[in-house]
Amino acid sequence: MSEPTETSPHILVVDDDRRIRSLLQKFLSDQGYRASSAASSNEARRKLSLEIFDLIVLDVMMPGETGLELTSVLRKEANYVPILMLTALAEVDNRIEGLRIGADDYLPKPFEPTELLLRIRNILGRQVSEPNIMEMPEEITFGDCVFKPERGELLKNGERIPLTTREIELMRCFASKGGRIIRREELTGDDENISERAIDVQINRLRRKIEDILNQHLFTITYSSKDKSILWSGQHLDLC
Repeated sequence: MSEPTETSPHILVVDDDRRIRSLLQKFLSDQGYRASSAASSNEARRKLSLEIFDLIVLDVMMPGETGLELTSVLRKEANYVPILMLTALAEVDNRIEGLRIGADDYLPKPFEPTELLLRIRNILGRQVSEPNIMEMPEEITFGDCVFKPERGELLKNGERIPLTTREIELMRCFASKGGRIIRREELTGDDENISERAIDVQINRLRRKIEDILNQHLFTITYSSKDKSILWSGQHLDLC
């Protein structure tokens, strides 16, 4: 059991069952995550507008707007926060529909807490081995954007662009290695619970978030017969 800190990943639990919300919130907190909860899609949407979350644990069958409908709306709004769906529906078609509209994974009810934890860790990925922030420049500029490693802030023309805890870690890692290829092991280490897909999803989300506002290419994913590497195109970075 570990206490969550200010830098711990923040998870939003959305379920209309108060007992399940309470149990999941306590369980996640005991595992070192910051955990918040919402009883409906509307409440979840309000919280998402006020805070940055690293993951949503979302019940499919809720009164009013369902988890499937909320997921569809979030993706149409270009909100790419990872979503783990909880479903009591046994039909394969329902699970496929959730993945089709943008959910990252699903877990059928009832479930073992250990499996939930492993799926969350797989989606979020392990902590990146971050460079020494004190040895990094105060600001890194690319296009109209400025990234401040120490604060973990990304600004465009002075306006803050929301980043999740994991995205900040990735930004620090990439920014410290401008123009260099980063091997997969630097992002996953030896953790066998982290899939290649989880890393790809995280990189692609960060890529969309940054490249959409810059309208220029920053990431290149290269493939070889043995591994997959990620290259941050250093020609777009100015160190201050």
